[in-house]
Amino acid sequence: MQWGTAPLDVRLANVLGGRTAKAIEKAFGHRTVGEFLEHAPRRYAERGALTALDSLAIGEPVTIVAEVVEVRERTMRARRGSILEAKIGDGTGLLTLTFFNQGWRTKDLVPGARGIFAGKVGDYRGARQLAHPDYELFDRDDPRATADPGSEEAIRWSRQPIPIYPATASLSSWQIAKAMGVVLDTLPDVADPIPASVRTRLDLVPFRRALELLHRPEKVSDFKRAQDALRYREAFVLQTALVQRRIAARATASVTRTAAPGGVLERFDASLPFTLTDDQRAVGAEIARDLAGTWPMHRLVQGEVGSGKTLVAIRAMLTVAESGGQSALIAPTEVLAAQHLRSIVKFLGPDLAAELRPVILTGSQSTDERRRALLAAASGGSRLVVGTHALLGDRVDFAELGLVVVDEQHRFGVEQREALRTKGSTPAHVLVLTATPIPRTVAMTVFGDLDVSTITGLPSGRAGVETFTVGLAEHPGWESRIWTRMAEELAEGRQAFVVCPAIDDAHGEDDGASAPVGGAADGDATGSADADGTPARKPATVLATAERMRGMPVLAGRRIEVLHGRMSAEEKDRVMTSFADGAVDVLVATTVIEVGVDVPNASMMAVLDADRFGVSQLHQLRGRIGRGQYAGVCLLVTHAEADTVSRERVDAVAASDDGFELARVDLELRREGDVLGERQSGGRSSLTLLRVVQHADLIVDAREEAERLLEHDPDLSGSPALRDALARRLDESDAAFLGKN
Repeated sequence: MQWGTAPLDVRLANVLGGRTAKAIEKAFGHRTVGEFLEHAPRRYAERGALTALDSLAIGEPVTIVAEVVEVRERTMRARRGSILEAKIGDGTGLLTLTFFNQGWRTKDLVPGARGIFAGKVGDYRGARQLAHPDYELFDRDDPRATADPGSEEAIRWSRQPIPIYPATASLSSWQIAKAMGVVLDTLPDVADPIPASVRTRLDLVPFRRALELLHRPEKVSDFKRAQDALRYREAFVLQTALVQRRIAARATASVTRTAAPGGVLERFDASLPFTLTDDQRAVGAEIARDLAGTWPMHRLVQGEVGSGKTLVAIRAMLTVAESGGQSALIAPTEVLAAQHLRSIVKFLGPDLAAELRPVILTGSQSTDERRRALLAAASGGSRLVVGTHALLGDRVDFAELGLVVVDEQHRFGVEQREALRTKGSTPAHVLVLTATPIPRTVAMTVFGDLDVSTITGLPSGRAGVETFTVGLAEHPGWESRIWTRMAEELAEGRQAFVVCPAIDDAHGEDDGASAPVGGAADGDATGSADADGTPARKPATVLATAERMRGMPVLAGRRIEVLHGRMSAEEKDRVMTSFADGAVDVLVATTVIEVGVDVPNASMMAVLDADRFGVSQLHQLRGRIGRGQYAGVCLLVTHAEADTVSRERVDAVAASDDGFELARVDLELRREGDVLGERQSGGRSSLTLLRVVQHADLIVDAREEAERLLEHDPDLSGSPALRDALARRLDESDAAFLGKN
């Protein structure tokens, strides 16, 4: 085998053969040696350690270490052939292995034999079983297995960790381990992208050695040292890419935007009926400095629901408008885009609104409405253009795009942000807003190309929200109290939301937006069993819930309307306007109301099947109430059993209104999304060993090292191994992003 100068880029088929390589690519997408070597074991077992079989969940694919206890073969009654049943145990529980017409397996499945068994846990007459599982028995002829039990060799062998890999039905963990062994047996030395000085300071093993210890450890400390080294490598390569992105952005010239004395911004500030909070002023000053700079602003403003991020964005847009520039605000849903337009017009007042001519552009507009909006943007007649994903269309042009405002960043990817930003003749400034609080290391990792500002306080006059978990699994009688409590709130002249995870039994939410970080899109709420074993049940739906509520005596005479993503833009706008004007008492909706909806008179929310939503999503939903002088009450209704992950999410939101604390909990309960490409919506994590909350200190260290290195070697001419690692780490869209700057 000729490895060449870039062994990690060698095609896997050249090392393992086409058949095995094809199976690995089909199962995991790995095509090269480097990609395959990053397929890290999900855990390690010891030959002398047995798995707790009584803890296995029905339906769960498992790879376990156990011992054969009993084997018997019997003839089938209904048809020809036999059934071989082998019981395996761990001293506390038993699991049955079932094979049809495979009596020959009695030769190796004998009492006392130990091995690794893989399959999906099933249930047969109340007993756990694996039907036709894959298995590999530990070799009894191995001299280490037959050595004196007390000898050093036997003890070392019995304690040698066994890598258990993420596997599939067609590719077992030990098949992956064997293929990994073939690769490692001939793999030459591989250059380490981490500088030697950093490895020495942190006592990290070299890259090639780390790969060996990860996949073929002799003892527990081996794979732990490997994980430490590879985890830092992952952080260092990632942070280098993000710092490069930041440097590239700052190397681009931009149009300077400043507010003049007596200009549009000053007139706007003078018209406000309230005083800006200290945080709003501080963040506004940071944005003003960025807009006055010589390179494009790339700033993320994070803040709690209702903290005034929209007001800060409007002030930035007015600064750009003063110098003849236009601003484009992109929102994830038509409901939110329309809400933003109404808020902007209300904030501006009639004179400024007539001068700046804000318009909206969405996908469901009529041909005439869309034509007028496109003309206003292209001619420069409108200085403020609000819209949805429709703003990204090829036919959308601007006369002088100076600022892009992205609301709810977690609904958009890097590529979408860039597609809009590059519609300007010169690169536009970018202001990203999010009501999902982000821990420092998450911001540093996921939004590493952005400067981060935080609005921590809330405007005065907010009454706040009390949140309670309504656990119907243990208290089914509590359901009637939900509607009685709502009736009490309505009797006081207030309004309420009811949130459901789906529209009807056939449709989830579909409003043209991707799922938010920390929660599934409504379309995913189909009633499947939760990963932690929560029983499957159909989700509450908007249409059925509204119909049921209309028939409740306690809500008799109340005006109940529905709102969901499959309604037309006109219908959604009509319903939201009626609700905002007080003509609707209760709005039954999907998460289309998650962000941006501002109805100060709404004081109650009931989230049905709350366990089907993510932590951050629930926190955003309850931010729709308690926005005025009336205290809000939020009921998180769930059938999830206590002590399940689903219930833990709900209880965490009920226990805290601190968005930053909930963001930390949220990340501990799920995987991070892809942090470089456009998949920033909680999809399959591109991080192998690194966790942005758990390994915060490591990420900070890696960031500082990356900044130091790039300061002295911006093109990485002195770090070819790091340059190659970056090339492998960045996919085509990532590379295109860096190239655009």
